[in-house]
Amino acid sequence: MTMTPQTEQDLAEAIASAKSPLRIIGGGTRDIGNPVVGEALSTSALTGITLYEPGALTIVAQAGTPVAEIEAALDTENQRLAFEPTDHRRLLGTSGTPTIGGVVATNASGSRRIAVGACRDHLLGVRFVDGVGTTLKNGGRVMKNVTGYDLVKLLAGSYGTLGVLSEVSLKVLPKPETSATLKLHGLTDTQAVDALSIALGSPFEVTGAARSDDTLIRIEGFAASVAYRLAQLQSLLGGFGDMTAVTDTQASQAIWTDITNVAAFAPTSGDIWRISTKPSDAPATIAALPAGTETMMDWGGGLIWAQTPAGTDLRATLSATGHATLILADPKTRANLCAFQPENPTIKTLSQGIRTKFDPRGILNPGLMG
Repeated sequence: MTMTPQTEQDLAEAIASAKSPLRIIGGGTRDIGNPVVGEALSTSALTGITLYEPGALTIVAQAGTPVAEIEAALDTENQRLAFEPTDHRRLLGTSGTPTIGGVVATNASGSRRIAVGACRDHLLGVRFVDGVGTTLKNGGRVMKNVTGYDLVKLLAGSYGTLGVLSEVSLKVLPKPETSATLKLHGLTDTQAVDALSIALGSPFEVTGAARSDDTLIRIEGFAASVAYRLAQLQSLLGGFGDMTAVTDTQASQAIWTDITNVAAFAPTSGDIWRISTKPSDAPATIAALPAGTETMMDWGGGLIWAQTPAGTDLRATLSATGHATLILADPKTRANLCAFQPENPTIKTLSQGIRTKFDPRGILNPGLMG
């Protein structure tokens, strides 16, 4: 049975009265990747946009508000969540509804992160309930109010282990007029990272740098500017060989939706890993992965998605610079391998101290992050 509080007060009371661990979920899209054993507590009923000020580039919504609802509201003013929230339902084989609280709790950021930052960089304020049932507010509802900014960032990506979000405030940005994608064909992993590094280091404002079947570079903005920058990139990268340009905006956007959502690996019969590394280390990291592993890169090579044979301990093959998160695996594999990269002793002590401060009873997603 899932507890589904209807209000923030209900949420606080549910946590305060809890006698055993709680498995915190939002819209259920990532539930398959949450190995916590405990009573399910969902924020999906905490819905609604509570403030939207297009002129102030700010939107405030309750945590259970569907991302689609927020995007529809922003679309009426030609605005967007610039960090590109991910939607991994196809990858994970789930059918829930992505919520804005889930996006913030997991810091779910797409391909545009290299240009505009992650979700946490667009987060202005939060309301949340800690592990003893106290409702806390941090940050503000507008960009000029940055009180407590560090704590706001701390909640982003904490996966419900520090507190359960009830409301979030986010910065929004205008939509670009045009999007185009340059495809470079037939490159090795090393060549791909070299090309992406050159593009990212250029003055042509690249907002996407990835490799799937092809090496992909995205530029966005006003039509005349995009046409100019696209031509300049084609000239700059001419030495890498065959390339084509996708200049239809919808077709370009579709490419990056698939990259952000890791559509190439859906459906999967193996395990899915997410590896963070230095872009320059990406080719060597990929080369060291077990036989039978399929990969794709984003963030210029700084993010590697790996589809491995079931039961693979991928961390055993990584260099010291690699950081691997197990995204999808069968229950047996999850029982043997932590979802998140084990922390070194110093970081682990700091992390445990922070969790103890916010969740002294240890009931919020215990064990999820080590």
